Amino acid sequence: MRTYGEGCPAAHALDLVGERWSLLIVRELLLGPKRFTDLRSGLHGASANVLSQRLRELEAAGVVGKRRLPPPAASKVYELTEWGRELEGPIVLLLRWGARSAAIPLDAPMGADALILSMRSLFMPQAAQGFDAAFELWVGDRPFIAEIIDAQLILAPGRPEHPHAVIRTDAETLKRLTLGGRSLDVSLHAGRVTVQGDQAMAERFLGMFRLPEPAAASASAGAV
Repeated sequence: MRTYGEGCPAAHALDLVGERWSLLIVRELLLGPKRFTDLRSGLHGASANVLSQRLRELEAAGVVGKRRLPPPAASKVYELTEWGRELEGPIVLLLRWGARSAAIPLDAPMGADALILSMRSLFMPQAAQGFDAAFELWVGDRPFIAEIIDAQLILAPGRPEHPHAVIRTDAETLKRLTLGGRSLDVSLHAGRVTVQGDQAMAERFLGMFRLPEPAAASASAGAV
């Protein structure tokens, strides 16, 4: 494994997780364990060989572990170690920082986990004042709990007991409804989303996410 050969903790951190795809593997595991095939489906451009190599490196570094699920599943899953889960903070900061780029390719694919983490990062608490609600959010065949309590968002895998609405859609449509500002009515008429329950509350919820203003180019960027 290549190394920067420095005693700086930041350089050492990049020795451990700075290889291409490494941090994105961590991102894919933040919401829970995954099989190898699940990881591949969330990392569209990673080959099986590269993904296997990165998993071995992360496991050797103590960032990722693996275990076998009990029967009847009996499949092997990868998961973050306790130390590995501490990378959630840096990844959230990277999400927020990257969202301020004027060149962010919103038309490029984004998996469900990346989208859910982006929604967590780009939630606007000021838009949720006085709005406590629970939603059952399906992204493809995966259910998520989306609850707003005291202007704070809880967004995690699972299903709430008494949702105000059940929203079913795909990752691409959800990205456009939240980060892209698409109207819920447009997606409903196109058959890209269904809402069971309080549609007005669902629409308000989907409007609580927004990309920040792009970072302004430095006035001294071209200075000599």
